[in-house]
Amino acid sequence: MNVKSKQSWGIFQVRSENSLGWKQGARDGLPIAFGYLSVSFTFGMAAAAAGLSVSEAVMISATNLTSAGQFAGLTLIQAQASFMEMALTTLIINLRYALMSLSLAQKLDPAVSRWQKAILAFGNTDEIFAVAVSHPVVYFRYMLGLILTPMAGWVGGTFLGCAFSALLPTAIRSAFAVAIYGMFIAIIAPVARQLKSVAVVIGIAVILSVTLRICPWFSGISEGFSIILCTIIAAALGAWLFPVQEAESTVMHDSSSNGQVEN
Repeated sequence: MNVKSKQSWGIFQVRSENSLGWKQGARDGLPIAFGYLSVSFTFGMAAAAAGLSVSEAVMISATNLTSAGQFAGLTLIQAQASFMEMALTTLIINLRYALMSLSLAQKLDPAVSRWQKAILAFGNTDEIFAVAVSHPVVYFRYMLGLILTPMAGWVGGTFLGCAFSALLPTAIRSAFAVAIYGMFIAIIAPVARQLKSVAVVIGIAVILSVTLRICPWFSGISEGFSIILCTIIAAALGAWLFPVQEAESTVMHDSSSNGQVEN
């Protein structure tokens, strides 16, 4: 009798925790949604300047949910790149999400099914991942709230930006396209000042991009594949020049030092 009551109480706890988890996830995702709102607003205006309709811009944000990938894809759309170039570019840019999903999967509730994991993998972003991994156990309903709230901000900001830009003069709409470059500079400049490795990788990417752009030998390379080549080569050189020290070596060094002190 006691065993059954404990089991039923355990089920009740799981259901109660899951129902509260959705609301808690939505609350935790609210600051992310406000942050996404401004960035996606810029994307919506840039999409309008590129000639996309409101429905097309909203569809891109609803099916991608990635700022860097969407801005890169928008650049390729303007350059009339092929679908293969856009697919490879977004794959390389968003490849980090695969590593985040692998890490997040270690904290998911064992009751989460495969199709539920697929849904969570679709909505996994840098900020959502950072919030989710702070919990010892992550439940499906909590993740739904954590994903849907920022997603609403991202899609809503895109809609507002694209729709609002139609009310502005053509000159102002064209000027907002420059905001993309300003946003990326604002993102990478503080990190580049703090980390030499990031500054070097950025410099390599810039040099490669300029070389592929102005050198007549590479005139046959499209803009899409130029982005792919610059990303792969710069990342590979950065990994070679600035290898990350393994945590195991640090632990072994600390343990050996402790052993020497004790001896």
